[in-house]
Amino acid sequence: MLTIEPARKRGAGNRRLAIALAGGGPLGAFYELGALHALGEAIEGRELTDFDVYVGVSSGALVASGLANGFDTATMGEIFIDDESTLYRFSPGTLLRPAVGEYLRRAARLPEAIAGIVRAQMREPLRNLWPASVGPLAKIIPTALFDNAPLERYLRDVFNSEDHTDDFRKLRHRLYVVATNLDTGESVRFGERGRDRMPISRAVCASCALPGLYPAVEIDGQHFVDGALIRTMNASLALEEGCELVICINPLVPFDASRAAPRGRLHLAQQGLPAVLSQTFRALIHSRMQVGMASYRTRFPRADTLLLEPDRHDERLFFTNVFRYADRRRLVDYAYQRARRDLLAQSEALAPVLRRHGLQLNLRVLRGGRRKFSSAAAQRRERAQRTAQRLGRALGRLEGMLAKSRAPA
Repeated sequence: MLTIEPARKRGAGNRRLAIALAGGGPLGAFYELGALHALGEAIEGRELTDFDVYVGVSSGALVASGLANGFDTATMGEIFIDDESTLYRFSPGTLLRPAVGEYLRRAARLPEAIAGIVRAQMREPLRNLWPASVGPLAKIIPTALFDNAPLERYLRDVFNSEDHTDDFRKLRHRLYVVATNLDTGESVRFGERGRDRMPISRAVCASCALPGLYPAVEIDGQHFVDGALIRTMNASLALEEGCELVICINPLVPFDASRAAPRGRLHLAQQGLPAVLSQTFRALIHSRMQVGMASYRTRFPRADTLLLEPDRHDERLFFTNVFRYADRRRLVDYAYQRARRDLLAQSEALAPVLRRHGLQLNLRVLRGGRRKFSSAAAQRRERAQRTAQRLGRALGRLEGMLAKSRAPA
């Protein structure tokens, strides 16, 4: 679903562009890659890696930091979807390595917890043992299932590779990574002045540290977790920078089960705890995002905003298992096709908005055949091979000419 909010007043014409990406775990990152690839193909006049401001929350921070660092959607697809990148080899196990260190640290506190229970029972012998045990035992429960240190090491290596950087201050464009301070409950924007000295890789891991799955990330003596706990998208950061076109992508919307099952009403309560928790989380963050988007219309009347989201009745997206690699490929292709459909359906309203910012909508691409995200990497490799072949032939001819020129008369 594409929502277009045209500016209510004439802007300054600075043509500053921004991309703001919300969170949503692995599901969100794959949806955003597919939708962004559709946008990158359809919109001409500026590459997605050459926008002025990028804002990322949670998994959106991973994609936004890649774009800000010059990695386009096809390259990120090769890395995270198809495992076909030879320069930045990525293993799915990087995201699912058990947090053994956290387990051991909590287990080491077991004797202390037992001693506390014994002391409490000795002070009040008639007190029920179970209530007295809950508090001390709660402190030995691990705070995370998986370790995010492998992801941080991987991102650090990628961002420190040639022509890229792990330093906010050295980026060609502005990047904001939003996280939550666990001890204060405040939203923190890494990348702004005063919070741009830590590595981008560490800030991204902090923004992606969903409590319960990944441990909090320590930065300058403070602990940070998933930015989506407080901020859903935070596109206002780009608008405050003076951007007059902000493309927003929100991968998580509440599921409308009443419209999703034509053969009978689907009740999420019957689908188990994961479905109930997913719906609850989606409803909470989506309502918060709607409040924020509504406020932009009055706070920034000279800015155009585009919001891409899944359809609320999209059963396939709601129930997709993102931990299976085959599902990941299908999901990113599905998101790509849905975004193309939405862009084409609203092309008449979208085209004049884009023109105000020096951009054009390529209808030929949107109408063309059954294109897939998965074919992007193959097309890239074919182009690279053709370029290498042409270069090889040119070098061969040059060597031949040099050899002739050196030959004795």
